[in-house]
Amino acid sequence: MKKRSIALIIWLMSIALIGVMAMQYYFIRESFRQKSKIFDDAVKASLAAVGNKLEQKEIYDFAREQERQNQKRFLESQKEQEQKQKILTEQVAIQEKIKILQAELFRYEQRFNADERRLNMSFMNVPISNEFFETYVRKSENRKLLTIWLEPILQPDGTIQPSPRVDAIKELPNSPVRDDSTRYILPHFEVNQRVASSFQWITLQPRTNRKLIMQIIDLEQQIEKLNMTKLGEASSLYDSVAVLSGKKSSVVQDVAIGIELAKRPLEKRLNRVYVMELLVRELEERGVTASFVMQVQTSKNSPLVFSEVYQINNEPMEFSEDHKDYAVKLFQGDEGKPPGELRIFFPNKKSIITSNMGYWLFPILALLALLIGCFAYTLMIIFRQKKMSEMKTDFINNMTHEFKTPVATIMIASESLRDPEISADGKRVNKLANIIYDENVRLGSHIERVLNIARLEKENLKIERVNVQINTLASAVLESMKLQLEKANGNLTVQLDAAEDVVIGDELHLSNVMYNLVDNAIKYSKDSPDITFKTYNKGKNIIISVSDKGIGMTKDQAEKIFDQFYRIPTGNIHNVKGFGLGLSYVNDIVKRLNGRIAVKSEKDKGTQFEVTLPLKSASREVA
Repeated sequence: MKKRSIALIIWLMSIALIGVMAMQYYFIRESFRQKSKIFDDAVKASLAAVGNKLEQKEIYDFAREQERQNQKRFLESQKEQEQKQKILTEQVAIQEKIKILQAELFRYEQRFNADERRLNMSFMNVPISNEFFETYVRKSENRKLLTIWLEPILQPDGTIQPSPRVDAIKELPNSPVRDDSTRYILPHFEVNQRVASSFQWITLQPRTNRKLIMQIIDLEQQIEKLNMTKLGEASSLYDSVAVLSGKKSSVVQDVAIGIELAKRPLEKRLNRVYVMELLVRELEERGVTASFVMQVQTSKNSPLVFSEVYQINNEPMEFSEDHKDYAVKLFQGDEGKPPGELRIFFPNKKSIITSNMGYWLFPILALLALLIGCFAYTLMIIFRQKKMSEMKTDFINNMTHEFKTPVATIMIASESLRDPEISADGKRVNKLANIIYDENVRLGSHIERVLNIARLEKENLKIERVNVQINTLASAVLESMKLQLEKANGNLTVQLDAAEDVVIGDELHLSNVMYNLVDNAIKYSKDSPDITFKTYNKGKNIIISVSDKGIGMTKDQAEKIFDQFYRIPTGNIHNVKGFGLGLSYVNDIVKRLNGRIAVKSEKDKGTQFEVTLPLKSASREVA
């Protein structure tokens, strides 16, 4: 297969795989969004139901309180009309004075608030106490003790804003306060400076009018004393209003009870245990069973009234600042602004939604992983087949060359025999006949080697199981290779040290194994081969070791030498012949005889092959 075709296949498969991954990502993302929306709707519906039920409960409690008050009023004895009228008149007069003073106090505070807002909008300022002002600001000699700087403050919305701060570098005794005015420091900061270069101060009227407050308190105490007299139905100001307005006291008092209920602090209007139970029940009814945090606040950025954590089976909770809050206003039936809101958030929201998607998310990811695995496996097979094709092509070229040489030699010798002069010379005829015979043997050896590999691939190679003495067989093989070693000017060191050398195997194929290993040691030596052949025992095995000091090989080459058709590049050495089948054949034969082969090699320093075969005694024990 051409490189262009392989590149096209890889390109098309990559596009298809990326497309599938993109579609799966889009599908998972949209599913997550849909699940998240369903989750949000369920939580919001639960919160709305909780808010309604809390308000209904308070209305029910209010009705019961009305009933109790009515019973109490029914049992109370009535007082004399003259005493009641006197008390009523006095109470109304006092209340009118209180209203006038409260209105005046309200206008006073409104003026102060307006002045303060204008100041905040116009200048950067820091409020200071009157003791601090008298001690450090009014006295010019103490102003040098002041330090004014900008301090970064974390805002409720998560941003950090600089805020001015004022302090004294030395503590002095407080000076006496002259009045209760409200005072502010107005610092001036140069550009890109965090410490003020100068400052001014401004004085506003007192925040509250203490005189008016004391008058109102005094009048309210007078009303309280009148209420304690218990004159008939006029036991409170509401009774007085009812009498003067011509309405029943019970009606006015019912309205008063409702007003008083609404005035209670938010924490007293809510039972946190009841709220949590109600919230859990509403969430479970809508299929939301997860750990969450419940909070009650008077407003979003105000301090918490109370907070509770609902945790399922000690589930770990991952808190973060970017969590989504769900909120509902509480007691929206109150006059004016609702007094607070109920908020909840789920720290593990993403994992909750993901777990709900798990039943189909896992198969999708598994199929995607399978697709990627198939893609990778296909590429591996393509590259392996391409490599095998190239190696087979090299093998065919090499085999053609190996067959061509003896065929050409036989043809030349045969033509020479047809010459009458040569045929008449017996010595020359005998020499040519020997050449033809040797080349035929060489051809037969090549053909037999190729056929053996073919039989190995087809599992048709017959392996005998007989007793073989490795030392004796090795001596015979090495003896037959003496001429080849002498021709290469080689040196062979033989150490047959194995005390036990009988294995169960095939004598022919074992001799071929030894022949191939020694033959490779001769071929892959640069100059005169220096080969060491050893046998020795290790445990219940015999080790056949063949080492040389030849060209060696790299780690990458050592991993491939047992592959069919693979031949190690020999550089400038051109006398190495072969098909790249020898070591593949050796590896297969050794494995069929329940052995193993290992190679140790270092580039330009030599190679060592070790064949490990089980001894006959060990084979019997295994059998």
